[in-house]
Amino acid sequence: MSDVRTIYRGEVVHLCLEQVDLPNGQRAELEIVHHPGGAATVALDVNGQVCLLRQYRHAAGGWIWELPAGKLEKDELPQTTAMRELEEEAGRRAARCDSLGHILSSPGVFDEVIHLFLARDMTVVDTNHELHESIEVHWLPLDQALRMAQSGEILDAKTVAGLFRAQGLLLIAPSRQK
Repeated sequence: MSDVRTIYRGEVVHLCLEQVDLPNGQRAELEIVHHPGGAATVALDVNGQVCLLRQYRHAAGGWIWELPAGKLEKDELPQTTAMRELEEEAGRRAARCDSLGHILSSPGVFDEVIHLFLARDMTVVDTNHELHESIEVHWLPLDQALRMAQSGEILDAKTVAGLFRAQGLLLIAPSRQK
């Protein structure tokens, strides 16, 4: 059983206080942030370069490295979101898109699910950055991006997960790289 009281409803998130019965028999009041979810893309070109965005994020205290990503729009499939954001932010349209599964961004307080994809066979298109976005588009060798994730230079969780899942997929099925 769950009793829900809305504290705040914004354009992106919805904050609730929820009284829930836990599996251990206890009842708890939890603050839950509801989010429509998102999608992120590891875009890999024919030269083994991956797209990383250097993006200003006020909540993170400055510039961070991220994959092209965005919020799921109403009734939009995650793959559609991923491909739309890849075009808008990185200026690439992918002919091939493979799922890398999904992750939970912060399951203690968020219900957000982020879907991860590997995009290949790309063509150049115009970018369409939104007014609130401060983005630099960079293409780096995948092994360099993986080192950045391993060393902690990349702090964004979806980017770290996406890069290592892409590496895993490419190692398991090298013929898929072609």
